[in-house]
Amino acid sequence: MRIGVLTSGGDCPGLNAVIRAIVRKTERVHGGTVVGFRDAWRGVLEDDWEELDIERCRGILPRGGTILGTSRIQPYQFPDGPARVREAMQRQGLDGFVVIGGDGSLGAARDLMAEGIACIGVPKTIDNDISATEMTFGFDTAVHVATSAIDRLHTTAEAHDRVMVVEVMGRNTGHIAVRAGLAGGATLTLIPEVPFQIEEICAALTRRHGGNKFASILVVAEGAQPEDGSMSSVVYDVDRFGHERLGGVGQLLASEIEGRTGLETRVTTLGYIQRGGTPTAFDRVLASRFGVEAADAAAAGDWGKMVALQADRICRVDLEAAVSHPKTVDLEFYEQVVRPFFAC
Repeated sequence: MRIGVLTSGGDCPGLNAVIRAIVRKTERVHGGTVVGFRDAWRGVLEDDWEELDIERCRGILPRGGTILGTSRIQPYQFPDGPARVREAMQRQGLDGFVVIGGDGSLGAARDLMAEGIACIGVPKTIDNDISATEMTFGFDTAVHVATSAIDRLHTTAEAHDRVMVVEVMGRNTGHIAVRAGLAGGATLTLIPEVPFQIEEICAALTRRHGGNKFASILVVAEGAQPEDGSMSSVVYDVDRFGHERLGGVGQLLASEIEGRTGLETRVTTLGYIQRGGTPTAFDRVLASRFGVEAADAAAAGDWGKMVALQADRICRVDLEAAVSHPKTVDLEFYEQVVRPFFAC
């Protein structure tokens, strides 16, 4: 068995743990070889690779980032992209590819399968928005980082009777915001799934701070939007891959709150520190379990699947089902568990 491995899309804590697990299981149990492609599909398209073995992967389990590098380049950005992937597969004598990535990367893997190029997907995103798996590695680390930041902001907010707005990642879903906001005791948590009403927010904060010295922490996912007409929205630039460069809703929200209530309001944008650094123990274990299952699937020739976590068991699901729609925040959970703590 000879398989190619690549890490695609944004970096994420736990990527190296997946690579290590794939290599160890493939080499020690299946007697196979792993070829690592640098910078995701760019390495496949440009024949930039290295052979991975156990020695190469020593010490990488706790490291953030990825030893292979990553990029957002996809084969379908080029007219001859799929043909070049097929040529690379033949040139390297590969049985197939293990693609470690988010919804865009897994969508490309699904499409390549339809063209006869064997792929197995490993779900990777700190946003935790991939369907068919209860958890993606990197998410737990991001929630821990955000929760720690909220804990630290409580004290400075209390000292100054301030409102602190904490902007966290979450393009289309608010999983990080919801979990970190609940764990950190946030006053309000705003998510992309539920447009917010600025008048309601300001009224709640005015009541909370009226005659008392309080700390108020607002957690907002970067993709959260106001209800139409309630306030201006952030206008985003678009990168060369067609993705909006999110960020800025926290600053806009803070300006509106201070202008409408007179309460001193400050912003902390956590940004990329949520996806950097060492992964938590949970993410190391989950990533390792995913890697082992991906190696087993490749050895069994079970292509066209994504490994997933369901009821604390690692299983395989069809790639099509995994990328058919994003996994959004359970609104019943949001309304019944998160909202009761608002502005308390």
